[in-house]
Amino acid sequence: MADGSHAGYKIAWLNMSTVEEAEKLLSKMTPGEKAQLLQRVAQESKDAYPGIDTTVDVCGGEAVIVRTRIPVWVLEQARRLGSTEADLLRLYPGLRAEDLASAWAYVRAHRDKIDRQVRDNESA
Repeated sequence: MADGSHAGYKIAWLNMSTVEEAEKLLSKMTPGEKAQLLQRVAQESKDAYPGIDTTVDVCGGEAVIVRTRIPVWVLEQARRLGSTEADLLRLYPGLRAEDLASAWAYVRAHRDKIDRQVRDNESA
Protein backbone atom coordinates (compact mmCIF):
# COMPACT_ATOMS: atom_id res chain seq x y z
CA MET A 1 0.00 0.00 0.00
CA ALA A 2 2.83 2.41 0.73
CA ASP A 3 4.10 2.19 -2.86
CA GLY A 4 0.78 3.48 -4.24
CA SER A 5 0.04 0.34 -6.27
CA HIS A 6 -2.96 -0.46 -4.11
CA ALA A 7 -4.23 3.11 -4.46
CA GLY A 8 -4.05 2.81 -8.26
CA TYR A 9 -5.98 -0.43 -8.11
CA LYS A 10 -8.61 1.23 -5.92
CA ILE A 11 -9.05 4.08 -8.42
CA ALA A 12 -9.44 1.61 -11.30
CA TRP A 13 -11.92 -0.41 -9.23
CA LEU A 14 -14.00 2.66 -8.45
CA ASN A 15 -14.27 3.42 -12.17
CA MET A 16 -15.42 -0.10 -13.00
CA SER A 17 -19.18 -0.45 -13.31
CA THR A 18 -21.02 -2.88 -11.10
CA VAL A 19 -21.90 -5.02 -14.12
CA GLU A 20 -18.28 -5.16 -15.26
CA GLU A 21 -17.24 -6.15 -11.76
CA ALA A 22 -19.87 -8.91 -11.69
CA GLU A 23 -18.74 -10.18 -15.11
CA LYS A 24 -15.17 -10.51 -13.87
CA LEU A 25 -16.31 -12.42 -10.80
CA LEU A 26 -18.63 -14.61 -12.88
CA SER A 27 -15.76 -15.75 -15.08
CA LYS A 28 -14.00 -17.08 -11.96
CA MET A 29 -16.99 -18.98 -10.55
CA THR A 30 -17.67 -22.71 -10.70
CA PRO A 31 -20.91 -23.93 -12.31
CA GLY A 32 -22.30 -24.64 -8.83
CA GLU A 33 -21.51 -21.12 -7.64
CA LYS A 34 -23.12 -19.70 -10.78
CA ALA A 35 -26.27 -21.74 -10.08
CA GLN A 36 -26.40 -20.40 -6.50
CA LEU A 37 -25.94 -16.87 -7.78
CA LEU A 38 -28.65 -17.34 -10.39
CA GLN A 39 -31.09 -18.49 -7.70
CA ARG A 40 -30.25 -15.45 -5.60
CA VAL A 41 -30.64 -13.07 -8.53
CA ALA A 42 -33.99 -14.65 -9.44
CA GLN A 43 -35.23 -14.21 -5.85
CA GLU A 44 -34.14 -10.59 -5.74
CA SER A 45 -35.52 -9.81 -9.22
CA LYS A 46 -39.07 -11.04 -8.70
CA ASP A 47 -40.31 -7.45 -8.74
CA ALA A 48 -38.10 -6.32 -11.63
CA TYR A 49 -39.38 -5.15 -14.99
CA PRO A 50 -37.11 -5.05 -18.05
CA GLY A 51 -36.41 -1.49 -19.06
CA ILE A 52 -37.86 -0.01 -15.85
CA ASP A 53 -35.60 1.27 -13.12
CA THR A 54 -35.93 3.07 -9.81
CA THR A 55 -32.95 4.98 -8.51
CA VAL A 56 -33.17 7.34 -5.55
CA ASP A 57 -31.30 10.17 -7.29
CA VAL A 58 -33.25 9.91 -10.60
CA CYS A 59 -36.72 11.50 -10.66
CA GLY A 60 -37.01 11.18 -6.90
CA GLY A 61 -36.88 7.40 -7.02
CA GLU A 62 -39.95 7.06 -9.24
CA ALA A 63 -40.04 4.21 -11.73
CA VAL A 64 -38.63 5.44 -15.05
CA ILE A 65 -37.89 4.05 -18.48
CA VAL A 66 -34.16 3.37 -18.60
CA ARG A 67 -32.16 5.48 -21.04
CA THR A 68 -34.87 8.17 -20.99
CA ARG A 69 -35.75 9.18 -17.41
CA ILE A 70 -39.41 9.26 -18.46
CA PRO A 71 -41.46 8.38 -15.37
CA VAL A 72 -43.88 5.50 -15.84
CA TRP A 73 -46.67 7.53 -14.27
CA VAL A 74 -46.27 10.18 -17.01
CA LEU A 75 -46.86 7.54 -19.69
CA GLU A 76 -49.84 6.13 -17.79
CA GLN A 77 -51.33 9.57 -17.31
CA ALA A 78 -50.94 10.28 -21.03
CA ARG A 79 -52.63 6.97 -21.83
CA ARG A 80 -55.52 7.81 -19.49
CA LEU A 81 -55.89 11.15 -21.24
CA GLY A 82 -56.27 9.40 -24.60
CA SER A 83 -52.74 9.16 -26.00
CA THR A 84 -52.14 6.04 -28.05
CA GLU A 85 -48.92 4.07 -28.01
CA ALA A 86 -48.16 5.52 -31.45
CA ASP A 87 -48.62 9.03 -30.01
CA LEU A 88 -46.23 8.27 -27.14
CA LEU A 89 -43.60 6.78 -29.45
CA ARG A 90 -43.81 9.88 -31.64
CA LEU A 91 -43.69 12.29 -28.67
CA TYR A 92 -40.74 10.51 -27.04
CA PRO A 93 -38.29 9.48 -29.79
CA GLY A 94 -36.07 7.57 -27.34
CA LEU A 95 -38.99 5.37 -26.32
CA ARG A 96 -39.45 1.91 -27.83
CA ALA A 97 -42.54 -0.30 -28.08
CA GLU A 98 -41.02 -2.78 -25.62
CA ASP A 99 -40.55 0.08 -23.14
CA LEU A 100 -44.29 0.70 -23.25
CA ALA A 101 -45.05 -2.99 -22.77
CA SER A 102 -42.83 -2.99 -19.67
CA ALA A 103 -44.40 0.25 -18.44
CA TRP A 104 -47.93 -1.17 -18.74
CA ALA A 105 -46.85 -4.34 -16.89
CA TYR A 106 -45.35 -2.18 -14.15
CA VAL A 107 -48.56 -0.13 -13.95
CA ARG A 108 -50.66 -3.30 -13.57
CA ALA A 109 -48.44 -4.54 -10.75
CA HIS A 110 -48.19 -1.17 -8.96
CA ARG A 111 -51.61 0.37 -9.65
CA ASP A 112 -51.95 2.10 -6.26
CA LYS A 113 -48.48 3.66 -6.45
CA ILE A 114 -49.02 4.90 -10.02
CA ASP A 115 -52.49 6.26 -9.17
CA ARG A 116 -50.97 8.17 -6.24
CA GLN A 117 -48.16 9.59 -8.40
CA VAL A 118 -50.65 10.73 -11.05
CA ARG A 119 -52.86 12.37 -8.40
CA ASP A 120 -49.90 14.02 -6.66
CA ASN A 121 -48.63 15.48 -9.92
CA GLU A 122 -52.04 16.64 -11.10
CA SER A 123 -52.45 18.67 -7.91
CA ALA A 124 -48.91 20.09 -8.07
